[in-house]
Parts: sequence; structure tokens; C-alpha cells
Amino acid sequence: MSEKSPRVGIWLIGACGGVGTCVALGLASLQLKLIETTGLTTEQSPLNQLPLAKLDNVVLGGHEIRQGRFLDTVNEFQNRSGIFSHELVEACTPKLLEMAEHIRPGTLINSGDTIQKLADWDQVPGNEKILDAIRRIGQDIATFKSKHSLSQVVVVNVSSTEPPFALTVKHDSLEQLQSALQEGDTSLLPASSLYAWAAIEQGMPYINFTPSLGAGFPAIQELMVNHRGLVAGQDGKTGETLLKSAMAPMFLARNLKILSWVGHNIFGNRDGQVLNDPRNKESKVKTKDKIISSVVGYKPQTHVSIEYIESLDDWKTAWNHIHFQGFLGVKMIMQFIWQGCDSILAAPLVLDLARLTLYSQQRGETGVLTSLAPFFKGPMCVEDHDFFHQLQMLYHHYLSKAAS
Repeated sequence: MSEKSPRVGIWLIGACGGVGTCVALGLASLQLKLIETTGLTTEQSPLNQLPLAKLDNVVLGGHEIRQGRFLDTVNEFQNRSGIFSHELVEACTPKLLEMAEHIRPGTLINSGDTIQKLADWDQVPGNEKILDAIRRIGQDIATFKSKHSLSQVVVVNVSSTEPPFALTVKHDSLEQLQSALQEGDTSLLPASSLYAWAAIEQGMPYINFTPSLGAGFPAIQELMVNHRGLVAGQDGKTGETLLKSAMAPMFLARNLKILSWVGHNIFGNRDGQVLNDPRNKESKVKTKDKIISSVVGYKPQTHVSIEYIESLDDWKTAWNHIHFQGFLGVKMIMQFIWQGCDSILAAPLVLDLARLTLYSQQRGETGVLTSLAPFFKGPMCVEDHDFFHQLQMLYHHYLSKAAS
């Protein structure tokens, strides 16, 4: 590793799932100079002008609820889809085994029945209080930072989607929520928010790449202010929704009226298995179904469906049917099919987000990083879902910061 710039850490929640494993394999491959930087937006102009953390100096760790480690998930990918070359996996095996040594047991608190059924690691606590879990999680990340002499650590949630979590008046105020937590109420926060809380208390940025609650409520944002924290999210924009946010502006610019937009998504793997639960699926559909109306300024009829098709394994297919009206009231149709491996699309974005967020922290920024909106389906504190507007926000924010 290069010693010309500080070593930094990326701590993944749900580390050894599909996305986390592709992050690990990708990082190992990049550090060994086995692959190109295709897919990394921070490696192309204009973002490559920024003094971002060097990929050679990134150390990976994380929390997990399953016994399986990076190599186990890589083998699953190989057996189901064969998407990696054997030569690449063999070359990266020592690094993946080293990274696996940095995995600690996560938490299952209020994660939902479907996610709890995935847990098979006996070191994951079964009956833990929320405040104890937050302290333990925070200590794990702090130990990781100290042990590897890291100047910064960013926490990225790439775990399975939790069911929607109902907020109450207790979540409106940090004082009220802390008081209720002290009384031992175990129903107040989901797992994603425990990781966010721990990261914020440790002075580490938190990125929510999932639709789960995370840092998305007033009390924890008050905690963020108190600790000068930094958060970004939520729900990584990798496929169908990316296309929607890029295509809807075209209809708006040409004054073509969208009458209806139907999106049907089918995929397999563990993510599909979790989203096969209607409660977990509800969280995902919510972020996917608001893009069109927010861009065009009116509400066409929209429908989004997500179905688990086991045989598709790690490949996702999204079919979209757009019914629109043109000049003289003539109705027309546009259709497209998007096929891709979601984990492969997501992994470089995780590295991009980590580097940009760490750079923001270096610059002394705090609060919600709205400038990272183009990476998310439901960007926090941003209502403009036009992908090109979001890109301009991103470039203006970081390039003007660099210039100053």
C-alpha cells in the first residue's frame, strides 16, 4: 500500500452479502491492478480531479449476521451465475481471506422476520438491549480504526431491506427517544438505525445504500448535529430507477405527456428472497415509485412490481412500458428492458460514495450530503429527481469546494 496518503476504512453493514462481496472483490482486484476502473465515477472527469482517498489505501471491514464470508459468497456467485473468472478469484483469495478477518457479528434487533431467518452465526447476540447493541457496534468500528491506524472510517449500509418502520412522537426529539431507550424499550429502533447511531457517535460518516430507515428521522438527525456528523442516502440507484430519472427529463423537455409508466422487476438471489416478503418489498417499492411525478410535475398512472424468480439468480430484468401523448393528441408507446447484475452495478457506487463522503468530512462538512443525490433513489432532503439536475448539484458542490 502507498504511504503517500492516509489509510482509510470502509465498514460495511451486511458485509458478506452480494453487494458487500462485490465491493470486497472489486477493491482487492483494483489494489492488485487486475481490473480497470470501469464503473467508478470518481475515476473519471471531473471527479477524478479531487484529492480523494487512494483505493490502494482502503481497508475493508464490517458487520454480518451470517457465517458465510466473502469467498463463500463469491462461490455462490460462481455456482449460480459464473460471473467472475477463476483466475481473478484465485488471485484475490488471499486479500479476501484477510478482509474476512475484520468481520464482526451484527445485530438482528427489529430487522424483521425474513432477515432474522437468514442469520446463522451463533456469535450474533440473541437478546440484546438497544443501547448495549449501539455501544458494541460502535466499539467494533472504533477498534477497527485504531487497530489499522486509519485516519477515517465511513460506515456503509449494504444489508438487506428492512420492513417499513413506524415512527412515533418519541422519534421527533433526541431527548424523548434517549429517555425511552434508557427505560429499556426494545421496539424503538430498527437495526439500520442502530448502525447509524453508532457511526454518528463515533464521529464516522454513515451512508445508507438501502431503503431502510437508517438516519431518516428527526431524533437521530439531532444526534448528528450534536456530534457534527455526516450522513447520506438512501437506497442506491443502480438500474431501472436510474433509467427513469434519466429518461423522464426527456419527455418533459419535449413536452410529451406521460400517461402511464409501468415497471416490472424480476430477479433472484438473496435480495430477491428478502423482497419476496411483502413487508420488505413495501420499503423498496416506495422509493422506486415516486421518481416520474417528481420530474415531470404531474402524476401519471404508475405501477412498480418486484417479483422473486429464483432461477434468475444474480441477474435482474426490468421491463418498462411507457404510454405517452404527443402532438394532436396522438398516443404512443415506448418500451425498454434493462438486464444486469445488481451487485456489480452497486459495488463501484459504494466505493464512489465512500471516497466522496470521506473527502467531505476532511473538508469539515456536516449534516446531510444532499450533493450525493444522483447515487440514490430516495435522496435525503432532495425532492428533485431529475438525474441531470442532480449531477450538476454533485459537480458544483465538489468542484467548487476543490477550487476554494
